[in-house]
Amino acid sequence: MIPHERSLVERLKDKPFALIGVNSDADKDYYRAEAKEMGVTWRSFWNGPRGTSGPISSKWGVTGWPTIYVLDHKGVIRFIGPRGAKMDAAVDQLLAEMEDGGE
Repeated sequence: MIPHERSLVERLKDKPFALIGVNSDADKDYYRAEAKEMGVTWRSFWNGPRGTSGPISSKWGVTGWPTIYVLDHKGVIRFIGPRGAKMDAAVDQLLAEMEDGGE
């Protein structure tokens, strides 16, 4: 998913958009090296040494990886699970709502 995420971040660099990741690799140093190699430029939090059972995924009730939440400008989860073109459409919909002054 990282190549798609990278293109989404680039496409929306001048929009009110943020991509935030949570990484489930148990080894933080391994993840940092991989993120650098794959060109991850957005904030990505480490889920701790317990990997997929770490504190972030536990608090959010994540049971499968990847899990995608698309939040609006108020922090409300509006979409769960869109990937690829569906994720782009969800984000574009929310940006259009903001531009139209919608709540």
